[in-house]
Amino acid sequence: MAFSKWLRENSQHYLMVGAHEQLARRYPGTRRPAPPHGPVELFWRRVFGPVYRALPWPLRHRILRAMPGSHRQTWADPPKAKGPAV
Repeated sequence: MAFSKWLRENSQHYLMVGAHEQLARRYPGTRRPAPPHGPVELFWRRVFGPVYRALPWPLRHRILRAMPGSHRQTWADPPKAKGPAV
């Protein structure tokens, strides 16, 4: 697996878990995600997530544009006309 794909998949997953934690705090009685297990998960959930959410959107957007991956795919140019349609 390419590094950029691994990074994208992990960041999406742990940002979603972080959003779930926020919702559980906001709405009492909602189940919270399991606590982080190990230093890797602790880093993603307690360091990466809060730092990423604290970044202003222009900086986040610049970082996303610099990373290779599916979010950089653009629409293909329309095909050139080769004459009248019949």
